[in-house]
Amino acid sequence: MLLQINDLKIEGKSEGGWTPILHGVDLTLERGQVMGLIGESGAGKSTLGLAAMGFVAPGLRVTGGQVLFDGTDLLALSIRKRRAMRRRIAYVAQSAAASFNPAWRLIDQFCEGPKIHHTASRAESERLARDLYAAMHLPDPDQFGLRYPHQVSGGQLQRAMVAMAMATRPDLIVFDEPTTALDVTTQIGVLAAIREVVEKAGTAAIYITHDLAVVAQMADRIKVMRHGREVEEAPTRQMMTAPTQDYTRSLWAVREFRRQPRDLPDDPVPAISVQGVFAAYGNKDVLSDLSFDIPRGATVAVVGESGSGKSTTARVITGLLPPRQGQVLLNGAPLPARLADRSRDQLRAVQMIYQMADTALNPRQTIRQILSRPLQFYRGLTGTARDTRLAELMDLIELDPARFLDRLPGELSGGQKQRIGIARALAAEPEFIICDEVTSALDQLVAEGILRLLSRLQDETGVSYMFITHDIATVRAIADAVVVMRHGKVMDQGAKAEVLDPPRHPYTQELLRSVPQPDPDWLTRRIAEGAV
Repeated sequence: MLLQINDLKIEGKSEGGWTPILHGVDLTLERGQVMGLIGESGAGKSTLGLAAMGFVAPGLRVTGGQVLFDGTDLLALSIRKRRAMRRRIAYVAQSAAASFNPAWRLIDQFCEGPKIHHTASRAESERLARDLYAAMHLPDPDQFGLRYPHQVSGGQLQRAMVAMAMATRPDLIVFDEPTTALDVTTQIGVLAAIREVVEKAGTAAIYITHDLAVVAQMADRIKVMRHGREVEEAPTRQMMTAPTQDYTRSLWAVREFRRQPRDLPDDPVPAISVQGVFAAYGNKDVLSDLSFDIPRGATVAVVGESGSGKSTTARVITGLLPPRQGQVLLNGAPLPARLADRSRDQLRAVQMIYQMADTALNPRQTIRQILSRPLQFYRGLTGTARDTRLAELMDLIELDPARFLDRLPGELSGGQKQRIGIARALAAEPEFIICDEVTSALDQLVAEGILRLLSRLQDETGVSYMFITHDIATVRAIADAVVVMRHGKVMDQGAKAEVLDPPRHPYTQELLRSVPQPDPDWLTRRIAEGAV
C-alpha cells in the first residue's frame, strides 16, 4: 500500500463560517496502481487529489482524518518535511500553458526539480529529460528541451509537463484533468504516452477527470464522487458495464443529449459568409482559400485538431486578424477587415463567448459591472432601464439576479461563470455569436446545461452560432451543420448527417475514430492499429 487516506474531512471558509468540502472520504492506492477520480464540478476531486500530496489550498482547512503516504501521515509533518516528501509525489495540472514559465527553456524547467531535491546533477537531469522526451514521443528529443513553451503545441507542452513530473522519479503522480483542453487527435497521443510512461516506471497515479470515456483508458479502479462524498468505487470494467448508482449512470447518459431537429428559415442570405479567405501570421499562411456560410438561426460546428485554423478563423471574422485575401460578409454586406474600422453596430452584431471564463471575466468587477458595460456601450442603457435589462439577462441564463449580480467572478462556479460569459454576449443583442470551446473545461453535467441553455436561447432569439469545438459529442448534440478543417483548409462541410453519419471524408473518419470510447480496451486497440 502506497497511499491510504482515512476519513478525510476538509472545510472551506465562506460568508457564514466554514462549509464542508470533503465529508470523511477514504482512498487506498497500491504501488503501480492508477485510481480514477470522476464527478461533476464541486465534487471535491481536485481537493482530494491535492490532499494526497499533503497540500490544502488557501481558504481550506483539514478538520479530521489522515493522509498516509508510505506509512507517514503527510498532514502531521512540518512544512519543511512535507516539502521534502514531495520529491516522491508529482502533480500534472490541467493547463500546461499556465504551468510553465514562458521566459525559461523547457530543459531548464525540467532540471529545476532534481536540483531542488538533490536527486541528480545537471548533466544527469538533461540525459533523463532526453530519455523522457523520447518516451513521451516528442519530436527531436535531443533538441526539444531547448525550445520555449510558446514554441511547441498544446499537446506537446502537456506531454512535456508529464515528463517534467517524472524528473525526480516519483512514486505517485496526481493528474488533474490533463487532456481536457486538447483536441481528440492530440488527446489520444497524450493518453497513450501517459499510460506508457506510468506503466514502464511502475508509478502509481490518481487521474482526475469528468469524462468516463477518458478515465476508462487509464484507471485500474474508478471512484465516483459527488458533493464531497464517495458515490461508489469499483474496478474499471465493472464500473463501465454495471455501475450500481443512478448518479454514475447519469454521468454517461448526458452524452446522449441531442437537440431536436429544427426547421431553419429559407433565407438565401446567410448571417455570416466567409469567402475565399487567406490569412497569415508573418509570412506563413494559416488559412488557405477558406469558404463557408452560417445560415440565419443555425448552429455550424467548426471542428479539427489543434493547428487546423479554427481559432484563427474566429479572429478573422471578429476583425482581430485582417485577411490577406478574401472577405467576410454579415447579412450579405462586407465587414471591414480591421476591428478598428467597424461601426459600433457591426461590433454589436458579432460577439464571442470564450473558452476559459476564468480569464475572460475581470476578477475585480462584480457581475453587475461586467454586464452593465455592453448594455451601456451598445444599447445606451443606464439607470432603471439598465437594471431592468440586467434582471432579464440573468433570468435568460437561469441565475437569480438578487443572489449573483453583486458577486465577483471568483465567487462563482465554472458553469456559472460560463453563463455570465453568455449573458455578456447576449447583452449586445447580437445576430451572430462565436462559441469558442465553451464547454471543454466543464464537467459533463454542467456542459449539458450550457448546451441546453444555448439551444433554448437560439430558439428564443434567432441568433446564429459558430461553435468551435474538438468534442464530437458536442457537435452531435447541438449542430445543424459541420465544417471540418485541417491545416487551414476546409476538408469537408455540409449538414450534420451528411458529414458525420457516416463520415465520407478520410480525415473526418479519423477524427471520429479518435474519440475516446467508454471501453477500457479502446486505447489498446488504437495503439495496436498504429493510430498513436
